[in-house]
Amino acid sequence: MNAHASSPDGSLPPAGPLRPAIDPVARRARWAVSLIFFLNGASFCALLPRYPELVESIGLSNTAFGLAVGLGPIGGLLSGLFAARLMSRFGSARVAVTVQIIASTSHLLVYLAGSWLWLALSLALAMAADAITDISMNAHGMRVERRYRRSIMNSYHGWWSLGAVVGGLLGAAGAQLGLPLWAQGLMGLLIFGALAAGAFRFLLPGHDATERAPVAGASAASAGDVPGDIAAAGFRIAGMSVRALGLVTALGMVLVFAGATEDAGNTWGALFMRSTFDATPFLAGMAFVALQGAQTVGRFTGDAVVDRLGDRTTARLGAGVGMAGMSLALLVPAPATALLGFAAAGWGVATLFPAAFRAADDLPGVPHGVGITVVGWFARLGFFVTPPLVGALADALTLRYALWIVPMYALGILVFSGVLSTRGHAES
Repeated sequence: MNAHASSPDGSLPPAGPLRPAIDPVARRARWAVSLIFFLNGASFCALLPRYPELVESIGLSNTAFGLAVGLGPIGGLLSGLFAARLMSRFGSARVAVTVQIIASTSHLLVYLAGSWLWLALSLALAMAADAITDISMNAHGMRVERRYRRSIMNSYHGWWSLGAVVGGLLGAAGAQLGLPLWAQGLMGLLIFGALAAGAFRFLLPGHDATERAPVAGASAASAGDVPGDIAAAGFRIAGMSVRALGLVTALGMVLVFAGATEDAGNTWGALFMRSTFDATPFLAGMAFVALQGAQTVGRFTGDAVVDRLGDRTTARLGAGVGMAGMSLALLVPAPATALLGFAAAGWGVATLFPAAFRAADDLPGVPHGVGITVVGWFARLGFFVTPPLVGALADALTLRYALWIVPMYALGILVFSGVLSTRGHAES
């Protein structure tokens, strides 16, 4: 066995100068986790191009539809509190696969929605399932990364972004071909659900704390047991020191600003292009493509950058690029500069979700699964709070001036990124 490989009990010896050999079990697990990330992005984003048909079939006004969509993150905020407890009892692998299948089922319910209440409840269920899947697949991805002894988390999120693009293309193709909504939903459930179930056998076996180095004097909670009450899923201060709680909160704020930046392109990009430049529908849609495409590239290349620079420097570099790009787009408004600005914003936040999840999962004195749960909950809070804020500013001013809040998000990232690691993972 290579000197750098994991020992039978799962502990990891000190890293040497050579890159450790990766055992086949870890390699297969990496591809299985990547598949779950891909399915998570593809399943939901296939819905987005069919939203106009849902609005028309139910007979909703834009206000009613916006309210139904806006209520969705509440499901994620509530369910995310239970993620740590579920992982403690069933393991991150089983939770990620099972709840991803539930997510695809909830997407079918969205396609079948025949009333506002049905739509709102099915979207809330979809967001609830997505929140738990998000936390558990990141937690399992961290297990695999520890076996690799180098950064691979960004590539997982790259697969999510690629899945989002593929799902959007599939939904657009279904709309163009006139595929019935129920048929697309059923096909998605069968295909995406079967692939998720098939990935389970390749995920890592054993307890989620297997790859974590034992800490002398650690309590049962910090070694992997999470208290059974609801508060233990994210806000049980007794399980963390005040300092640890502050660090987790700071990591959560990084994701509030990162998620808000993503939302700027996902929710407002097309509207900005239409209202500012009277762009065609295709050109307007390129704002989302520019942000997601650049983010995909940033995530697939991000592991090499993080290995060399560390999470903190990478985050600050990205924040600077995003701030400069969006400032240019708003100071010199033109379709080309706008697409460049959204692309810069997407590239700038590409590594932040994996960086924050990694840091939260590695914090000493934080019960296993709790840190990553709290950070994920903060991300959902950002998705819930920031869209109404931008909308209110757009109504009071214009969307062009409202989007000046995006460079402010970059400032927030710069402020809170100090909590991220300064070391490259190639050195750890």
